[in-house]
Amino acid sequence: MFNPFPLFIGLRYTGSRRRNQLVSFISGISIAGLVLGVGLLIVVLSVMNGFERELRERILGIVPQAAVYHREGVADWEALRRQVLAQPAIVDAAPFVQLQGMVAHRRKATPVLLYGVDPVREAAISVVENYLDPGLLSRLESDGGVILGAGVAAELSAGIDQRVNLFVPAFGGQSRTPKVLALPVLGILESGTELDNSLALVSLATASQLSSFPGRVSGLRLRVDNLFQAAVTIRDLVRSLPAGYYGSDWTRTHGNLYHAIQISKNLVGLLLLLIIAIAAFNVVSTLVMVVVDKHGDIAILRTLGASSGEIMAVFMVQGSLIGLVGTVLGVAVGLGLSLCVQDLVAWLEQVLSIQFLKSDVYPISYLPAEIRAADSVLVAVTALSMSFIATLYPAWRASKVNPAESLRYE
Repeated sequence: MFNPFPLFIGLRYTGSRRRNQLVSFISGISIAGLVLGVGLLIVVLSVMNGFERELRERILGIVPQAAVYHREGVADWEALRRQVLAQPAIVDAAPFVQLQGMVAHRRKATPVLLYGVDPVREAAISVVENYLDPGLLSRLESDGGVILGAGVAAELSAGIDQRVNLFVPAFGGQSRTPKVLALPVLGILESGTELDNSLALVSLATASQLSSFPGRVSGLRLRVDNLFQAAVTIRDLVRSLPAGYYGSDWTRTHGNLYHAIQISKNLVGLLLLLIIAIAAFNVVSTLVMVVVDKHGDIAILRTLGASSGEIMAVFMVQGSLIGLVGTVLGVAVGLGLSLCVQDLVAWLEQVLSIQFLKSDVYPISYLPAEIRAADSVLVAVTALSMSFIATLYPAWRASKVNPAESLRYE
């Protein structure tokens, strides 16, 4: 049966204005520590979730989730595509030519990863069109130009409609002279990721012309139904194909980045959990001082018939309320900051004229955030649990106060 007595007394003690000033100060520090720890932990988890989302949706939406190649190129890619799509784990496939080369404009040059794509098929496996002007991708075939990453274009000081030279080294055969092709810049790819500093797009026919196997494609880019099973999917696919085929997946090209995000998320989360634990320890200090300050009150309550369990519950209520206030405020602060952290960082960059994240150093050039309810609930429950556990020892000490000893000098 519910007994309102401990709850009533615990709330009275918490809201009392006649408390020792030192107790009030430590209580405030406890709440502030919980707000800081809970709020920062939610923000950090949201930012790490944002990085993970951008890797999954933006970077892996442009580069292949998985790809199958042939050592001598693929002549009949449509037949290969039909065979590949027979695999249930593969959603779609598109032909591509992948080349390492260099782009030069006037007296400047920079290395690039050159992708030859089929505009029609590419739309089914890639989100690259989301970062281009409408219809620009289809112009690769009709106009025969090149689309440069924003970082590449900036490095070369090359603008739209200006001509650039593509250099691709020759492999095999007797000639060692690189293949050179002059093309107009049709547009700029600005995805806000590291790809802007290394990527150039041309039509499938143009890239094939520059490759060591003219008229053929390097292979097929694949979109898989389960991103985290891409390695298994590509392994099973290669086993089903004739000799000469080999595969690759995103875990080889960007797997280290994904693991770095996860490790950073875990380490920073652990550090911030320590802040919450320290704040919970302050709850212990607060309640121990309250128990010492309230010895006389505890003795009077005991003489009036309050049991040891009820006295213990009184101080558990008081400590839990401190934890509840700190946790609720921390969750509110954390969610609020997570919602505006991207705009806040952009504003600071504008005011300070500093770019905190550069895509030539970091995978993306902005600070993303994705709030996940499960993370917020887990943080709140953890903070409340720590605060509740912190009340047990002081509450137990309060329940062991000897009324006769405490009232002797009252």
